[in-house]
Amino acid sequence: MIAALLGFFFLRSIVAFEVRHFSYPLVVFLIFLLQHNPVAFIHVNHIIAFPKTVDLWTGRNGTVDPGDQCSCEAFLPGTTFPMGELVQLEQTAVQITQYGVANLTVVIEMMEDDPDSYSELYIQEVKIQIKQVEALILELQASIQTSSITVIIVELTKLETKYDKNLVLVTRREYIKLQQKLEECERRHNEIFNPNIGNFIPVGSCNHGGISRLSKPIISQLNANLASGHIYGGWGKDSHPLPGSETMYWYSASTDAVVRYMSVYSDYYRLIMRQAMKTYDLYASSDWRGMGNNYIIRANTLYYQFANPFSMAKFNMTTQKAEYRVVPSASNRFSYHYAPNQILDFAADESGLWVTYATEASKGKLVLGKIDEAAFALKQVWQTSIFKPSVGNTFMVCGVLYATRSVDIHTEEIFYTYDTHTRKERYVSIPFEKFQERYMYLDYNPTDQKLYMYNNGYYVSYHVWFNQNQSNKPQVLI
Repeated sequence: MIAALLGFFFLRSIVAFEVRHFSYPLVVFLIFLLQHNPVAFIHVNHIIAFPKTVDLWTGRNGTVDPGDQCSCEAFLPGTTFPMGELVQLEQTAVQITQYGVANLTVVIEMMEDDPDSYSELYIQEVKIQIKQVEALILELQASIQTSSITVIIVELTKLETKYDKNLVLVTRREYIKLQQKLEECERRHNEIFNPNIGNFIPVGSCNHGGISRLSKPIISQLNANLASGHIYGGWGKDSHPLPGSETMYWYSASTDAVVRYMSVYSDYYRLIMRQAMKTYDLYASSDWRGMGNNYIIRANTLYYQFANPFSMAKFNMTTQKAEYRVVPSASNRFSYHYAPNQILDFAADESGLWVTYATEASKGKLVLGKIDEAAFALKQVWQTSIFKPSVGNTFMVCGVLYATRSVDIHTEEIFYTYDTHTRKERYVSIPFEKFQERYMYLDYNPTDQKLYMYNNGYYVSYHVWFNQNQSNKPQVLI
């Protein structure tokens, strides 16, 4: 692009004065001479005379003598344009591109996803390629820091200021910026409304290697109470809907951590229009109120933290009957980072129903329990190594626990996983954007592979992308 720009300016400089008197080969020769050795241009004064210094655009003139000899006035810059240094700079940049930085990035990402599938020899070859690219980048940086490059920038700025009277280059740059914004808008639109999810991972399948990334937050709207003060709450879909309830959504919120009302909506449109199909009152006939808001609905049953006594409870919305069970050893002293009273956190995934909590014996470290839905009791527990008060929230996907924490006011991060199948834990880094700093609810729904967040009174959701297993991703020959 730089070379093309220079060629454009030099061409305009040459043809600005009475080009009709020149033959085409002569013009080409002059352009070539000026590009490769501007100083040598003075040696063609037997063809072009320079009686005085004038501006090419405003003071040009030309005459033809009887012998068809053309004489013109032209302005020759006093400094030599560093064309050689510019060409060298372009060649270095091309070399970096030819080494395939983008392809190298793809290879490294694939190796990070599945490092055991690559031989030591292949890894060494990739390291060599990285070193070669690093050397070229250092060479390019050294070139940019030389005085010749500074001269190039100064000369280009002068040329643009002097000759781009119609602001062609400025307009082009603004056009490129606008084009990039439109491409980003289109990418964001497709990510939200046409996400490329499920090509290899059908809904309900666990044939994947875990979460790879999340989409940007999809903000539906403010809650049905139209009150930003209702910061304690949650929303989502039934994780195991009864026949006929596949499109049902639910919502509950309050200004404090007490759980009393639960509203259900026949579909997403009714949710957005705030047209509840039914609202259940846990304090209508008996005091079945809860505490905290890490609840879920599964098979038309609300699972939540019972207020008194401290225990786990379930409310069948079909029969409108409730029962509770004390969780062995569970302590009510350890809550999540963002708010108190978030003691028992219920989750559902492709494999069933779960609850997380902490105990005095674990000294506040997170404990994960699998719930037998028929008996409504814990049938197996796992001890993790993360301190619950340092965790933002947790959720389950295919028997794997994912824990989040705050990075800054705009960013949250999945930083920890625990696989109940292998009893192995890992520290990872999967950052994702928050709509607002604090949130009270985060859960995964296996029916649509989305994360649902209640963020400071707003309905927020995320699309989830998964790593491919070796069995369902393209093979790399090494």
